[in-house]
Amino acid sequence: MPDAVLILPCPAALPAFRAALERGWSPTTVRAEPARQALLRRLAEDAEAVLREMEDPDGSGPPVVLPDGTAVPRLPGITRWIWDAAAGEDGFCGTISLRWQAGTEVLPPHVLGHVGYVLVPERRGLGHATVALRALLPEARRRGLRWVELVTDPGNLASQRVIGRCGGILVERFRKTASHGGAEALRFRIPTPALPPS
Repeated sequence: MPDAVLILPCPAALPAFRAALERGWSPTTVRAEPARQALLRRLAEDAEAVLREMEDPDGSGPPVVLPDGTAVPRLPGITRWIWDAAAGEDGFCGTISLRWQAGTEVLPPHVLGHVGYVLVPERRGLGHATVALRALLPEARRRGLRWVELVTDPGNLASQRVIGRCGGILVERFRKTASHGGAEALRFRIPTPALPPS
């Protein structure tokens, strides 16, 4: 397995994150290019605010704008940067995020899964996503989630393999809400590991 770790977004690692954005990578697959450009503008205006929003376990950040332009309240969530420890300061591999509602695994209909991840193109296919997802599962359990859901497009076989390697099972084939375009999607569920007694 690769020498990948999850790190808290921080000023020291920000240059590598910004460089990935400047090369054309986007941390979302939904409206990727507008999101990438908006994030670069926001980093230029107030990078500290961007970093703060990536660690928002209370959901106190600004509303989330859905692909159809609808604004909805932000859920509690955290983002971690996937980092290749062997690559030093150039180790940025992508992001993985966890979002949830307190006290339940149920998500609002407009939220497509608890976990989302996007790797930079040059780091795909090397096992980084599998390592990152496995590392995030205990954090989900600490947040009270007995399981997490992930949603993929039917044609995204690489992501389906990552989910399967992490213990995910297909629970349904469904249509996304109209706010997400109404396309067909697959929903997977992964149990989170029990935590050792404290």
